[in-house]
Amino acid sequence: FTQQDTMRMLSTTNDSLKITNDSLKIAKQRNWATWRPNPKRAMWLALVLPGAGQIYNRKYWKLPIIYGGFVGCAYALTWNGQMYKDYSQAYQDIMSNNPNNNSYMDFLPPGTNVNDRLEYWQEIFRKRKDLYRRQRDLSIFAFIGVYLLSVIDAYVDAQLFDFDISPDLSLRVEPVMTQPTSYSSRTYGLNCSIKF
Repeated sequence: FTQQDTMRMLSTTNDSLKITNDSLKIAKQRNWATWRPNPKRAMWLALVLPGAGQIYNRKYWKLPIIYGGFVGCAYALTWNGQMYKDYSQAYQDIMSNNPNNNSYMDFLPPGTNVNDRLEYWQEIFRKRKDLYRRQRDLSIFAFIGVYLLSVIDAYVDAQLFDFDISPDLSLRVEPVMTQPTSYSSRTYGLNCSIKF
């Protein structure tokens, strides 16, 4: 080989590599007209970041619903948690014999004498404390429920992405007659078939 032959061979190798790289770039470009989401990827994205599965499925209109659910559950959780804390402290104070513990007076109308009906007010504060604890716990379950619904929605939406919803659905009802067999006689009936 001469130096010219080596240069010619290297230039053709470079050109073939250049063509291969260009063809790879073209092959890696996504064709959005025929794109179909992967249900498992949508599910994992929704598990990692709520709403990411809906973005992957290109269902952007569902994001305000999901994040609105999270915001509503977070608000209910903080409100009920604070009310539970306040009523729990008030219940402890009304049950104690110490006159300096009077945080329960913030919840009563002005001029109310608690000592006249002490057992009644103790029962009221106990019920309110239990009510807000129950609502706080339900808010936690609702928060988890919104999260799980977003994951399920992302998976199902990706799974049904190319589901046929054409108007070519038909129902056909026709009479049917079966042939007699050795143990039964001829029977008549209706056949119902759905085409979709």
